[in-house]
Amino acid sequence: MIHLDKISRFSIGLKIDSLFVKTIENLFIASYKTKEQKTIYLNKASDVFDLLKFMLQVTWEIKALDNKKYIALSQILIEIGKMLGGWRKNNASVYRRRD
Repeated sequence: MIHLDKISRFSIGLKIDSLFVKTIENLFIASYKTKEQKTIYLNKASDVFDLLKFMLQVTWEIKALDNKKYIALSQILIEIGKMLGGWRKNNASVYRRRD
């Protein structure tokens, strides 16, 4: 959990929470879809995840998040991004092989 001041927590903090939940929702849905449908949800998850990373950067830039927390979160987000990118790449190659 990120600790933000009261104003940031009820504005940008809620947006970040919402984006995090939307990312998880799209990944969950993708896990139960066919290969063709999976691509749609993986792309949605990737788009929302990119927006989540951007909002965290904005939070850091307005000094609502200190450097230490931002660095720690960034390292985790980089790993998640790699996993998501790998899943998208693997799904795309499986989908192309079927054509």
